[in-house]
Amino acid sequence: MKFSYVMLPDYPLTESLASIRKADELGFHAVYAADETWHKDLWLLFAAAAADTSQIRMGPSVSGVVLREPTLIAQAAATLDELTGGRAEVVLSSGNFGLLAQYGIDWSKTKPLSRVKEGVEVIRTLLDDGVITHEGEFFNYTGLFTFARPVQERLPVKMGAMKGPKSFQVSAEFSDGCHHALSYTREAYDYMIEHCTIGAERAGKNVQDLDLGAWIVFSVAEDSAKAKDAARSMVGLYASSMPHDQLRRNGVEPEEVAPIIEAIGAGDMAKGIELTTPDLAERLSVAGTPEECVEKMQTQIAAAGVNHMILAITDASLVKALMGREIEGVPDVDTQLQLIHDRVMPAFA
Repeated sequence: MKFSYVMLPDYPLTESLASIRKADELGFHAVYAADETWHKDLWLLFAAAAADTSQIRMGPSVSGVVLREPTLIAQAAATLDELTGGRAEVVLSSGNFGLLAQYGIDWSKTKPLSRVKEGVEVIRTLLDDGVITHEGEFFNYTGLFTFARPVQERLPVKMGAMKGPKSFQVSAEFSDGCHHALSYTREAYDYMIEHCTIGAERAGKNVQDLDLGAWIVFSVAEDSAKAKDAARSMVGLYASSMPHDQLRRNGVEPEEVAPIIEAIGAGDMAKGIELTTPDLAERLSVAGTPEECVEKMQTQIAAAGVNHMILAITDASLVKALMGREIEGVPDVDTQLQLIHDRVMPAFA
């Protein structure tokens, strides 16, 4: 089992760089970040972190091919790969639907899965060959070339998936793996692995050779209640991006989260948190003591065949920055990274 840290790069940059160094020293597989306008730029952050790290891999999880042109993603990834000595990777999606709405883009009219699939093809070609001629439904190039070349023989290009069966099947068939965000039940991960297996078999792959990642809201502390309260503060914000069928695979009816999403959408973060019950937060996060986190990850996620835990670590600073709420007693990111290393990772060795 691989363990990675996925950050929202909203901390002071010195703190983010320190956390990346900490994760590197502790042997985490990768550090990822959201490639979204809302946050600080991950490509610049990871470029700054490259020289001070030696093992940890870096890249977006996810980068959206509606707002960021795929050849520019390939250029950035190849440049980061050279800076890190071959440690870059990319996870693609159509993008955050809430963010797209702020650009006046109706995601339902972007043909998201087809666009991401073509984006993978474009990035793979430009990374492998350094030149691309392509006439597609969404992207067109004639002899486009780049001097940005990756160091590693095959820079991984993966896909994010959350919704229906085709998204999982396509990710396994046409990319190097699937990062599935925001699921917490055995049912949801059985569904993921079932459809990733179908896609992998179409391409003549062994599904377990792919990167099968669980991207989860996570908080760990010696005090279980403190960790769970931190996670509860963020659940509504993340749930707003979950399709209805995914909510149901996680034991949540869309009607349960609708008032929370409405409050957050109106900018009333305090009301959104107030409406998020501890029971709902428990269903839509992994939080608590190290032992509680291990138990849920083992029974609900790893048992389905997932081989990569991608932890969106939540601490007081993140809750304050995004939700405007003060909480106390929650370990900071670096302390949580240490707890994960000491008392969570060994259970999966």
